Amino acid sequence: MFSVTVRDHIMIAHSFRGEVFGPAQRLHGATFLVDATFRRQELDDDNIVVDMGLASQELGAVVSELNYRNLDNEPDFAGINTSTEFLAKAVADRLAERIHKGALGEGARGISALSVTLHESHIAWASYERAL
Repeated sequence: MFSVTVRDHIMIAHSFRGEVFGPAQRLHGATFLVDATFRRQELDDDNIVVDMGLASQELGAVVSELNYRNLDNEPDFAGINTSTEFLAKAVADRLAERIHKGALGEGARGISALSVTLHESHIAWASYERAL
């Protein structure tokens, strides 16, 4: 299996519901490093997994939709605990939608899996992986 990973970052504000979250129930900020990993069994006709420039551009477009936002006020996330795990899935699903629409080029249609990891710090992160 071949893979290519691109990285961006995102800064958001949000709060959680539920005692399990302790003080994070109050509004707080979070800054995440966001890694998107694209996987495929065989390289495309150009011997690449995906165009890294296009992959970086599309990841940037996805995170820019959320960057500097209070997710508590975003209609897509109304009433949802936007945990790190949940946000990794949201980013992966939005990237997958862009791949299906051709935003990463025709060669990217051979990508079989996508993984998104949000790094909360140098010691804690969460990921979501999905098939395409």
